[in-house]
Amino acid sequence: MLKKSTRSAKAPQRQVVLPFAKSVEIAVKSIRSRFFRSLVTTISLVLAISFYAYIKTNTHIVSGLLMSDHQSVIEQLALQGFDVPEPGQVHTTSPKERWILFLSLLVCVVGIVNTQLMAVADRFREIGTMKCLGALDRFVLRLFLIEAALQGVIGAAIGALSGTGIAVIGALIKFGPFAVQSADITQIAISMGLAIVIGCGLSIIGVLYPALLAARMQPIEAMRGRD
Repeated sequence: MLKKSTRSAKAPQRQVVLPFAKSVEIAVKSIRSRFFRSLVTTISLVLAISFYAYIKTNTHIVSGLLMSDHQSVIEQLALQGFDVPEPGQVHTTSPKERWILFLSLLVCVVGIVNTQLMAVADRFREIGTMKCLGALDRFVLRLFLIEAALQGVIGAAIGALSGTGIAVIGALIKFGPFAVQSADITQIAISMGLAIVIGCGLSIIGVLYPALLAARMQPIEAMRGRD
């Protein structure tokens, strides 16, 4: 009996793992408690994705106008500074526009990394408490990634809708309803979906390094990090 009780006392207990839904709930509460800091990250993402969606949607609208073969519309596009391609060629984003898009997305990622690093510094004690309660590195990492994914989806969706809307309204003002009628709605919808995917990816990439730092932090270091 003694040997049996000793074995049962020394037997390792099964590790308790929180379900994914509980991790999402914790992430949502964390975003709410740090609303203004999360808002800064989301706004930077909204601006970058809005610019991306605007450029892409504007390109699709101009392509539709050029394919309509209306000489007056083509002349109006040339007068407004658009690059009118040769007959048989498709209008695409210019190298200058692609470079500006790359810079805007890069600035967005840098801003997210900076904001998330400050968020990790503010959450030293929270991270240390979770570590002391038995949270594994992958749980802390998953928590940060879920928060980034939620912010990315919301910010990218708002940015894609606003950028597309601004491009469509501008085309309606310049060219009238004909601009929307000649545009390829399917391509515009694909560009919006791609903008949301890119925005979510940028948010996750921006939080990856701060999340790894938080996950690998030792409990004692986290608890005294703000002292």
